[in-house]
Amino acid sequence: MEHNLNASQRALYMMAGLGLAAASVKPRPNPLLNIFALASGAYLAWRGYEGSCPIKAAIFDGDHDQEYFPAE
Repeated sequence: MEHNLNASQRALYMMAGLGLAAASVKPRPNPLLNIFALASGAYLAWRGYEGSCPIKAAIFDGDHDQEYFPAE
């Protein structure tokens, strides 16, 4: 996949992902929340490390200057 995140976005993805994964260590009444937080955090951190985000690619499709929600 093509890199579509700049350095600051990559850092933000990694910090948010690692923070979310670290928050999953806290015990919660529903253990599925811990698993979801760990998986989500790991995914965000990996996307930051790789420098690509498929969601951002789907929205912007490689052209960051185009207006996607024009006023009608």
